[in-house]
Amino acid sequence: MTDAEHTIRHSAAHLLAAAVLEVLPTARLGTGPATEQGFYYDFELETPITDAELKQIEKKMKHLIKQNQAFERSEQSIEDAKIWADELGQPFKKETIEKLAEEGETVVSFYQNGHFSDLCAGPHITSTKEIGAIKLTHFSASYWQGDENRESMQRIYGVAFATAAELESYEKMIVEAKKRDHRKLGKELDLFTFSEKIGSGLPLFTPRGTFLREQIANTIQSIQAKYGFEKVSIPHITKKDLYETSGHWDKFKDDLFHVHGKGDTEFVMKPMNCPHHTQIFASQPRSYRDLPIRYAEVTTCYRDEQPGELLGLSRVRALTQDDGHTFCRIDQVKEESRNIVNVIREFYTKLGMFGEGDFWVSLSVRDPATPEKYLGDTDDWDQAEQFLEEIAAEENLDAKRIEGEAAFYGPKLDFQFRDALGREWQLATVQIDFVQPERFELEFTNNEGNKERPVMIHRAIAGSLERFLSVIIEHFAGVFPPWLAPEQARIVPVAGDFNDGCTAIQKTFREAGLRVELDSSNDALGKKVRKAEKMKIPFILVVGENELKDGTVTVRMHGVEEQETMKIDEFIQNMTK
Repeated sequence: MTDAEHTIRHSAAHLLAAAVLEVLPTARLGTGPATEQGFYYDFELETPITDAELKQIEKKMKHLIKQNQAFERSEQSIEDAKIWADELGQPFKKETIEKLAEEGETVVSFYQNGHFSDLCAGPHITSTKEIGAIKLTHFSASYWQGDENRESMQRIYGVAFATAAELESYEKMIVEAKKRDHRKLGKELDLFTFSEKIGSGLPLFTPRGTFLREQIANTIQSIQAKYGFEKVSIPHITKKDLYETSGHWDKFKDDLFHVHGKGDTEFVMKPMNCPHHTQIFASQPRSYRDLPIRYAEVTTCYRDEQPGELLGLSRVRALTQDDGHTFCRIDQVKEESRNIVNVIREFYTKLGMFGEGDFWVSLSVRDPATPEKYLGDTDDWDQAEQFLEEIAAEENLDAKRIEGEAAFYGPKLDFQFRDALGREWQLATVQIDFVQPERFELEFTNNEGNKERPVMIHRAIAGSLERFLSVIIEHFAGVFPPWLAPEQARIVPVAGDFNDGCTAIQKTFREAGLRVELDSSNDALGKKVRKAEKMKIPFILVVGENELKDGTVTVRMHGVEEQETMKIDEFIQNMTK
């Protein structure tokens, strides 16, 4: 999202609040930020909003846009701002003002268009007409400040663009996105399911879905094994002491599942793996000759997400991480980081997602305005950021430096990939960390016989397998490349008389390592073909009397009407390349 897009969408959220108060005058205003896809605003309403009211609000917003109302900024003292909130009966605005006062603010800013004024830091566009084209998309339940113990709110979502053509393009993308929705395709393609008896955010994977997960994990491991990564395995629970040492406890303790056993020790379900991996490194003395040491693991972590934030595989409570950590000397940091970039490049090239325009890289660094958010020594941070900047330049990644996106213990290179609909997803990461080795007192003996801290490099290639699957299911619309497809081909006999011959062909394919199924049902040929197309099988192999006699199959690629007859051995050779 560009700065211009952010300003338009933020202004549209302001306009949404103005329109809601005209349609529903008793609404209490929450907050309304711009988002990557548009904007939203939270309201406390006396009765649940209806579709008819949503249409009224959108109509009112369009009317205000046509009036070309100017956005005018003003300031008030904290005390005058509180009086403003009281007079209008806006308790959430008053709470926000009081919080700003606690943070030391003595003056707050407002923006006004027409008769409507809202507490806001800005910026806004010059006038409402610059918003261009808007559409309110939907509404949902929420809580004030995201706290389920606070007041229930209703969140209205919308999108805003500079021109009607951009809005039309977005609407077409939304229609296509609904067709590709991973929740819909996951059910249709028999990949995963959820059960109320197990709980929301806890996906269950079918044999097909499990194949996808394992194929992704195995492909990554086959690539990274060339660079010396070795598998490790850790338990799913830990004493909270581990995260107190790492620094995660103070920041994330409310997001963890707490476990109580028979003793007094407090355990938690692990939300991440890096602190565990430090303890494998620390389990025995290390020499400079031993480094680098590279650990990799695919394991499930657990985070107590808010129920309203769970979404298919995109946001879950049980997330399987493709995780890896390298412990190395300072002189090895760049080479090891570059090797991880090579793994990322090879994996996403295999998926067809590493071409020019398919991705961009963020050099995610500290926000100099909030140094208290980060642990560790300033000089270490400077060096880590310099390492990543040099690696990005040497690997021609054209990284954009973005302040405030670093983790609390280190800067990183974040790879943002664009899917088939142009949406961006942050998937792969390389992160340099001086903090965890210091906090866990990790050490090795250097070439002078002295103790020295290693550097820890965190890496994720796919990240969370659940979220990654949600992305590629939608990116490929369920039509996976043959190397990734759970079922690469389906043999469709022209009639039941040919089932035995087709069984022999299936055996030949399977012996060659291909994933081929046989539809031996009594359905007509056309119905069998339609079933295979609905399951998005990459290749449909039609076999009749001529094919059995000639040792051939008639091949139809998914989504392509033309078909080609080829020898069985030729098809095997093409598939195994």
